[in-house]
Amino acid sequence: MRRPSRRAISVAAVGELTLRVAAPTDLGAVLEFWRESAENGSRPADTAAAVEALIARDPEALILAVDDGEIVGTVIAGWDGWRCHLYRLAVAPHRRRTGIGGRLLTAAEHRFRDLGGTRVDAMVLDANERAHGVWSAHGYRQQDDWSRWVKPLG
Repeated sequence: MRRPSRRAISVAAVGELTLRVAAPTDLGAVLEFWRESAENGSRPADTAAAVEALIARDPEALILAVDDGEIVGTVIAGWDGWRCHLYRLAVAPHRRRTGIGGRLLTAAEHRFRDLGGTRVDAMVLDANERAHGVWSAHGYRQQDDWSRWVKPLG
């Protein structure tokens, strides 16, 4: 299987919006963006160490939408060598409903296809009904016969 380069994920710019993989130098801006734009107060707090570990383990997993130097969207396209997982699809509140989320999903799916993935799953908050539209519009469906089980490690 071919491993895509960082450039393979750098989808063509549309206007000033560019999709690219995160670099270690983006860490602070990503954490600030998530504080402002990511939903779900019940998830564990984001840390610099966690994002550094993600980028070190899989440098192409964190995809950013950047407009004039400002992060306006993110998605984590996690690949464990077997399954494709999407996390942290977030768009800046002032840029929602402009197609950024869909562009991020397309970039993530491109990455997964290049890696040989055959099916994608996503963690989507049931209560975040505003987000359900982008997922549905891009062919995702809620799977009613599975539940997510969690256990905090502490």
